[in-house]
Amino acid sequence: MLEIKFIRQNSEVVRKAIQNKNIDLDLDQLLAVDERRRHVMQEFEGLKAEQNKRSKGPQTPENLDELRTMKEKIKVLEKELEMVEKEFSDLMLRVPNIPTEDTPVGTSEKDNVIAKKVGKPAEFTFKPQNHWEIAQKHDLIDKERAAKIAGARFAYIKGALVRLQFALIQFTIDQLTDPKVLKKIIKQNKLRTSDKPFIPVLPPAMIKTDTYRATARLNQQETTYKLEGEDLWMNASAEHSLCPMYQNETLNEADLPIRYLGYTTAFRREAGTYGKDMEGIFRMHQFDKLEMESFSTKDQSLQEHLLLVAIQEYLMQQLQIPYQVLLKCTADIGFANARGVDIEAWLPGQGKYRETHTADYMTDFQTRRLNTRVRRANDELELAHTNDATAFAMRALIAIIENYQTPKGTVIVPKVLRKYMGNIKEIK
Repeated sequence: MLEIKFIRQNSEVVRKAIQNKNIDLDLDQLLAVDERRRHVMQEFEGLKAEQNKRSKGPQTPENLDELRTMKEKIKVLEKELEMVEKEFSDLMLRVPNIPTEDTPVGTSEKDNVIAKKVGKPAEFTFKPQNHWEIAQKHDLIDKERAAKIAGARFAYIKGALVRLQFALIQFTIDQLTDPKVLKKIIKQNKLRTSDKPFIPVLPPAMIKTDTYRATARLNQQETTYKLEGEDLWMNASAEHSLCPMYQNETLNEADLPIRYLGYTTAFRREAGTYGKDMEGIFRMHQFDKLEMESFSTKDQSLQEHLLLVAIQEYLMQQLQIPYQVLLKCTADIGFANARGVDIEAWLPGQGKYRETHTADYMTDFQTRRLNTRVRRANDELELAHTNDATAFAMRALIAIIENYQTPKGTVIVPKVLRKYMGNIKEIK
């Protein structure tokens, strides 16, 4: 959420953000409601003060009549204020975050900008298969039986693919909890931030409505499942239950940045995407995910965002998977983001790059809603800043299967993962 004072003083900046993010919101309506809200509030508080003042001491019958009339006016104003406050709050929740200056302006994901490509796609001496064909051959994925149990877009993940996933998880935890690794990443990318390690965490898989709404991540039409008869939503990504950890709390500057590496199963409706990526496990209703979440001061937050992107690149480089980095355009970064970066892995079976990671620069957009603050060294209070980014999700398994396939239809295990799989070198 943006601050109303900022919106008043920078209305054209906000108007441009609304337009560039394709948000359906009439800013003039919000400003008019804000004006009426302030007027009603001023009148209400003035009458209340006058009522308190005139209620003291002995009263004449005329004074009592005037006080009764004033009381009725206050009741009317109180009801009007309640209504205008609700309208104001509803409109404020629809105001998007302001994109950074380097965010490309665009109307769809087609306007995203390729910042760089890393690694050269392998030239196979055979026609590469997609992950689904290879997984079927080795009985690693069973979607037919899962469909009997849960419907479409669910799967049984089996055998060596399960071991590969948990090897990826353990590898990532080992890397991000090691200050030496973070120090190396920071130095290589010329960043100015701490090498403080990430804390592994298993967050709740469910979130209460008010809290979820405060994160600016609740998308009930396209993303999130609600439990029937309960005030609970299924987590659509680990950061959704990580970012509200310090709701209504004040952090100390000396403790920042606080970095978490959260692992959870995520659940997504994926409404409106029927027919896309139905084969295999690219777009599922249920998938496991490792997510990075950072809490920092406003001075640290951009460096934290850049660090999370650098970590994503480092992890992909360790797996030796070719990838490209996308700077997402205004229409694609998301309602709550100030900046968004995607990493897309090269998938030989599809013959194109596909998204495996995303990094979201949130500034204080979430913490204003969540009331998460920082007490600075000078004892001043300010809003904390948040960042989140994918460490690895199930799509990384797809990238490994397709990039490490052999002519025999087997899959070579990346070297960095072998020690977590009992030194298995090949899935066959």
